Amino acid sequence: MPTPSISSCRAEYEHVRRSRGARITWGREPKFTPLNTPPDFTANDPAAAAGSLRFQLHALDKHARASTLYFPKRERINRKEPVAVPTPVFMPVGTKGTIKGMTYSQLSSDPSLSPPIILGNTYHLALDPGTSVLDSYAGLHNFSGWKGGMLTDSGGFQMVSLLKLAEITEAGVAFQSPYKKDNGKMILLKPEESIRTQVSIGADIMMQLDDVVSSVRCDDARFEEATYRTLRWLDRCLGAATDKEQNMFAIVQGGLDVTVGGLREVCLEGFRKRDSQIPGYAIGGLAGGEGKDEFWRVVKQCCSALPQNKPRYLMGVGYPLDLVVCTALGVDMYDCVYPTRTGRFGVALVDAISPGTMRLKGTEYAEDTRVVEEHCDCPCCLKGKGYSRAKLHMMLKSGEPVAAQALTAHNIAYMMRLTRGMRSAILEEKFEEYVRDFLKRFYPGGYSHKVFESPEETTETTEEAQEGLSKAEIHIPKWVVEALMSSGIDVSDGNWKPNKKPKV
Repeated sequence: MPTPSISSCRAEYEHVRRSRGARITWGREPKFTPLNTPPDFTANDPAAAAGSLRFQLHALDKHARASTLYFPKRERINRKEPVAVPTPVFMPVGTKGTIKGMTYSQLSSDPSLSPPIILGNTYHLALDPGTSVLDSYAGLHNFSGWKGGMLTDSGGFQMVSLLKLAEITEAGVAFQSPYKKDNGKMILLKPEESIRTQVSIGADIMMQLDDVVSSVRCDDARFEEATYRTLRWLDRCLGAATDKEQNMFAIVQGGLDVTVGGLREVCLEGFRKRDSQIPGYAIGGLAGGEGKDEFWRVVKQCCSALPQNKPRYLMGVGYPLDLVVCTALGVDMYDCVYPTRTGRFGVALVDAISPGTMRLKGTEYAEDTRVVEEHCDCPCCLKGKGYSRAKLHMMLKSGEPVAAQALTAHNIAYMMRLTRGMRSAILEEKFEEYVRDFLKRFYPGGYSHKVFESPEETTETTEEAQEGLSKAEIHIPKWVVEALMSSGIDVSDGNWKPNKKPKV
């Protein structure tokens, strides 16, 4: 399958590349729906042409959004009632359809957990158990026993994570299977095949196959090729997505180019032309090691352009601070392996000084009789009546699986509490107050102009970097201040005086 020339691709979007100061935007005013309004799943709904989900925007607090996604009843997966997904929402990652260390009955029955939607990995599910098994069960919901919402990625991320095993062409991505049972055989994942696999999985939200390039790669030509190929692959995915009970999101690519008429804008313009066929949008190509200053500017640009009446999903982002900042910028949905993976390694997420973690393998917890967090009602903490830090420390050191399970549950509960708290604050028009309270816990030193005087970009405050610092010396990073300022939240209390205002 030949690849169109770059010159022909550029010609199609010449009007974007030559724009003079005008940003790409859908330009639609938000339409609000009161909370608890029953969704209209009939064909009369204007959203019906793009898929089966219904999106209701309830409130805006500056740029932060509180909304609800609804998925309909589905006979195929034996879903008797619609599923509601309140946003902002964090989706725990179940790579092969399960959250490691947790059963779905545990996840769904405990109010501190109960994620309304989870994520599965198309690449791994296609290899094991395979589409024939999934088809025999009429999808992953039945195979795994999960009845909530489900989103599947397209397998495109493996272009980056398994690049040594992959070759990317116009036809698709050729992977060498990492499973020993396959004896290194090559598998060609075409856009159409990605969608067919996701149809077998039966996810409520499918993702287009996109051409993913590592955000830290220095190759402008490769980013340009990937941007145009993502648009072409979107058309092929749309042609293969024939099951209207499922919903396929498009993924904005374009590297870190947020210039007027740049690659992100080219991709956004391509999606705007196809908007009637797209029920939601994802921001891709981030969380790959790029600087935080570059990260937030891409998120800001995409959220400023994308339509108000459709969900926005930031892929692969799961650090609590990132969720707070990106919600302020206008993101609705997140996923990441970080909370569950870090729990399995004995690290708890806590409301504390940045980075907000408690490493329970440390000897300082060997005799600590307190639970991880007294106020937490997860199965691990039970509001002070659960496992002590000393007990968790002992179990982790001896390799007891129960400790990993308990901390996985705690970290999921933490993420659910975080997103539910943000939603409540947005609905009450108190999101700025919520952000300030969060940052006071994370950065007790608050705002300091010193972070703007540093020649180096300040990103995350690691435990190593803050060793020897007093609480008063742990300040809000520059990128956080600028990102929040761009969304209308001044965490400097009027003292923000950089040499020049943040680019938005």
